[in-house]
Amino acid sequence: MNPYEAYMKEISQPMRDELTNAGFTELTTPEEVDDFIASKKGTALVVINSVCGCAAGLARPSARESLNNEKKPDHLVTVFAGQDREATSRMRDYLEGYEPSSPSMALLKDGQVMHFIPREEIEDYEVEEITENLTSAYNKYC
Repeated sequence: MNPYEAYMKEISQPMRDELTNAGFTELTTPEEVDDFIASKKGTALVVINSVCGCAAGLARPSARESLNNEKKPDHLVTVFAGQDREATSRMRDYLEGYEPSSPSMALLKDGQVMHFIPREEIEDYEVEEITENLTSAYNKYC
């Protein structure tokens, strides 16, 4: 690992921990993404994490807060854009029809996208609005 990669890994670790401490499983390789999609039935919230401010102040807090809903996904996973590039790229392959954006969130059911929240629906929104967007999807699909 070169010094830049080591530095970025150190800087991004708290951003990773924010989701993994809330119960998300981090997928860091394309193989882990493929295995997850192939083997996990039911609903899954996928968070494409990022180092940007809207991920820190909006996306991650909304994802965590949404888990207080009565209905919630069976599985929670995350990939980290800009850090685990190959895993993120593979996950985006499964989000067919949606432009890559980070941060973003997708609710999958048996591997199919049921609901997608791109960066444009995160940036300039309030945590409560994003949480409501997620919980409405949970109530419909979970």
